[in-house]
Amino acid sequence: MAASGQNVHGEADLVCRYRPSSVLDAGCGTGRVAVELARRGITVAGVDADAEMVGAARAKAPELAWWHADLAGFSTDHRFDLVVLAGNVIPYVAAGSRSAAVAACARALVPGGRLVAGFSLRPGWPTAQEYEGWCADAGLMAEHRFATWDGDPFAGGDYLVAVHVLGAAHVGHIER
Repeated sequence: MAASGQNVHGEADLVCRYRPSSVLDAGCGTGRVAVELARRGITVAGVDADAEMVGAARAKAPELAWWHADLAGFSTDHRFDLVVLAGNVIPYVAAGSRSAAVAACARALVPGGRLVAGFSLRPGWPTAQEYEGWCADAGLMAEHRFATWDGDPFAGGDYLVAVHVLGAAHVGHIER
């Protein structure tokens, strides 16, 4: 992506617009997003169901907290300002566990914290409406919908970046 001039840190850029002090990178893979957020001064932890990927993330940034756990059953006493699900995490969660995964992410948030998820809208994958329903069931309120991590407005299409707030009575502010 970088070689072609594309922004390889779009997820981190969008997350930083919300000015969190702590972030959980859920479905962190090898830690690309978490490591970039930590480089920007944010307290970060990562969780992933793939032990090899967590190992690779830990090797890159041993100073960060990395957990090996299935997202649907994930639980922690830590609470975060923001949970990010980058890279099609939700579609890769087993179909019967997606609602539980969203609920686990919501439980990891502080009141007023944000869940930011980006995923492709493909046949057989979760729809935007299904995802919105899982968020609502978890006590999350829709705040923003984007078509890209760069913050382009969502008007349909094949990619969604959804921002939800836990227990918020109003929509928030995004830095530009």
